[in-house]
Amino acid sequence: MSRLRSPRQILALLLASMSAATAPLIGMSESPGTAKNDRFPGWPALYEGRALTELPLSQREAAFTTDFPGRVGRFSDGKREIIIRWLDAPTRRLHPAADCLRGSGYWVTPLPVRRDESGAAMGCFRATRAADDLMICELIRDGRGGSWPDVSAWYWSAMLSSSPGPWWSFVVAQRR
Repeated sequence: MSRLRSPRQILALLLASMSAATAPLIGMSESPGTAKNDRFPGWPALYEGRALTELPLSQREAAFTTDFPGRVGRFSDGKREIIIRWLDAPTRRLHPAADCLRGSGYWVTPLPVRRDESGAAMGCFRATRAADDLMICELIRDGRGGSWPDVSAWYWSAMLSSSPGPWWSFVVAQRR
């Protein structure tokens, strides 16, 4: 195998690699103004057959929504707390719940995948900090019945146009 020796060869290889890596992203934008929030259908009234009551966002959650290209709501079904995020454009600003909780000082331990009442796989983990002991499960859905148990799998499917938006992210937390 021949080796790259000249700076021009190395530069050409780097430019080709960067072009190939960014080609799927051309024309995509993550700015908050690009989300077509006028298409927002409103929050669901039920989750897994249980009535939802809207709760105020915490200061941290409200700060997060400033740059989020969609909507974020916090709800209770009387037993669990549910964060619902709606978006109609792929974005890296949709973070996995485990990352947010780690950043808040929780110890995160993976749990087996759980199925919701429709049979969709939900990524789950245990989050502990002092007296808090929570089971968190998350799921992202599209309007055609597609679902993803984690943000990374959803992101690439959305970026490569395998799943048209809008999407709903559900993060379900309950005390253990």
